Amino acid sequence: MIQLTPTAIGKVKEIIGAQDPAPAGLRISVVGGGCSGFSYSMAFENAPGLLDKTYDFEGLQVFIDQASMLYLDGARVDYVESMEGSGFKFENPQVKSTCGCGSSFNV
Repeated sequence: MIQLTPTAIGKVKEIIGAQDPAPAGLRISVVGGGCSGFSYSMAFENAPGLLDKTYDFEGLQVFIDQASMLYLDGARVDYVESMEGSGFKFENPQVKSTCGCGSSFNV
């Protein structure tokens, strides 16, 4: 199962609240690409896909397709703000290596 920190949940809800119309939830997926082979994707969706696993985090619906779940099981998503910038950070125990910029990974 994937985990979202309270900070990440709050930030996603804040962004969804600014959308009109508001999307039904957040899709988190793993896509091919990047210099290490895979990268994370986050996008708003109006409905889950037929084979998606749906999680509820304090009223936030998160949709994950079956293929992505293989790579996201045990992952933790946080939202961080620092001097270098802010954004969502993935901590994934399945990752064996990342690229130099940290935007893609290998399992």
